[in-house]
Amino acid sequence: MSKQRGIVVSASNTGHLPVVIVGAGPIGLAAAARLVERGLEPLVLEAGPSAATAVRGWAHVRLFSTWAEVIDPAAEKLLAPTGWVRPDSAAYPTGGDWAERYLQPLADVLGDRIRYGSTVTGVARAGRDRIVDSGREEQPFTVHLRTADGHEERITARAVIDASGTWSTPGPMGADGLPALGEGTAADRISYRVPNLDDPAVRARYAGRRTAVVGSGASAFTALAHLADLAKEEAGTHAVWILRRGIGAGTYGGGEADELPARGALGLRAKAAVEDGHASAATGFRTEAVERDGDRLVLVADDGRRLDPVDEVIVLTGLRPDLSFLSEIRLGLDERLQAPTALAPLIDPNLHSCGTVYPHGVKELSHPEQGVYLVGMKSYGRAPTFLAMTGYEQVRSIAAALAGDQEGAERVELTLPETGVCGGAGLFDEPGDAEQSGGGCCATPTTVRIGTGGC
Repeated sequence: MSKQRGIVVSASNTGHLPVVIVGAGPIGLAAAARLVERGLEPLVLEAGPSAATAVRGWAHVRLFSTWAEVIDPAAEKLLAPTGWVRPDSAAYPTGGDWAERYLQPLADVLGDRIRYGSTVTGVARAGRDRIVDSGREEQPFTVHLRTADGHEERITARAVIDASGTWSTPGPMGADGLPALGEGTAADRISYRVPNLDDPAVRARYAGRRTAVVGSGASAFTALAHLADLAKEEAGTHAVWILRRGIGAGTYGGGEADELPARGALGLRAKAAVEDGHASAATGFRTEAVERDGDRLVLVADDGRRLDPVDEVIVLTGLRPDLSFLSEIRLGLDERLQAPTALAPLIDPNLHSCGTVYPHGVKELSHPEQGVYLVGMKSYGRAPTFLAMTGYEQVRSIAAALAGDQEGAERVELTLPETGVCGGAGLFDEPGDAEQSGGGCCATPTTVRIGTGGC
C-alpha cells in the first residue's frame, strides 16, 4: 500500500474489491456517485428498507437549505439521463421531498450497488484485531453485517466510508450527557424527535396537554412552533421550554438578520410562541431526574427545582455518533466532539458559530487506520453545524484519494450559498440540536478554498 501525506493512493492487492459505504443517506449516496464517476465500485449497505431511511424519519421537517444546496453535482450527472427533473432551485424541500424527489431516484440509478436491510455490526482488518501491527495495512477490511432476516454475512472491502449519520443516537435528557434518573422508566411519555402533528395519532398525544420541550436549537424551535400552532386550535395545549442556560439576545437566532432566512423565521416563531403565552420558559434548568406523578411526569433540576407536572416530554438535546461497530478500527477522534482529530478544531462549536468552518476533505478526515473515513453528520461527532454541501465536498475529496488522484483530493473547494452560512445550533440539513448554540451572523461568503476560511 502506497501512502502520501496520509492519503491512501493505491493498494495493489485490494484494488479489485469494492469500497463499502455504510448508509444510503444523502452523503452515502453522494459518495457512491463520486466513486462511480472515478471508475471505482461502491457497495452501499443500508439498514433500512429504502434509501434515506433516517431522512424519512423527519419527513415533515423543512430544511433551511434550498434545493440548489442539497443536490450533489456527481449525483445529478447520474440522474440526468433518466429524465429526472430537477426541483426548483430556490425552493426549500422537506425531508420527505428530499427523499422522494432526489435521494430515492438516485438510489434507483445506483441499482444493485445498494443492499437494503443490511445492518453493519462490525468493521475490522482481515485477520487482525486492533492490537495487531504485523501486516495490518496490507490486509483488506472485513465488514460484518446482519440481514433483515437475521443472517450474518462478511464482505471484504478495499476501503470503508461510514456515512451512517447520527440520527439513531439522540442525546438524553440528563444535563451531564447521560440519561436523567428515571428517564428510562418514563420512556412511554418521552420522545426524542420533532413530532409530526399532521399525523392524527401524534396530534392526539399532544393536543390539550402540557408538554416539556428540552433543548435550545433549531429542533426545539420547530417543536415549540408546531405546538404553538396546535395550541391555537386545541385548548389546554401548552409547552414548557427547558433551557440549560438563560434567555439572551442570541437565544432565538438571528431573526430577520439571519443569513439563512428560513432559520431566522423559525427562531421568530419560537419567540412568538413564548411571547404569546403558548410556551413558558424554565431557564437555567439542568435536568437531573424524572419522577412519576400519577399519569404525569415531574422534571427535577440539579439545584432541587421541581417543575409542575407535564403530560409529555420532547427531548431535543442533540445527536451523537454510534462508534460501537468500529471498535476494532484504529480511529483518531477528538476526546470532546468525537470527530476526527484534525477536523475537530475547525468545527468546535465553542469557537465556530458563524460559518467559519474551513472547507475540508480527506486530509482532515483520515485516521490512523488508513482507508477508513467517517463522513457527513458522523464526521462532526457531537458538533451541530453541518451542511449537506460540506458532506458532498468531503466525499468528492475521498473518492479522488481512493482513485489515486492526490492533487484532486487536496484541491478542496466549496461554493457556499449566496445567502451565507451563519452560526448557531441547527445549522445542518439533517435535524439536530445542541446546547452550544451560537448567535449572530457574518458577511456573505462566496467561494472559499483551503486556507481562506469562511466568512
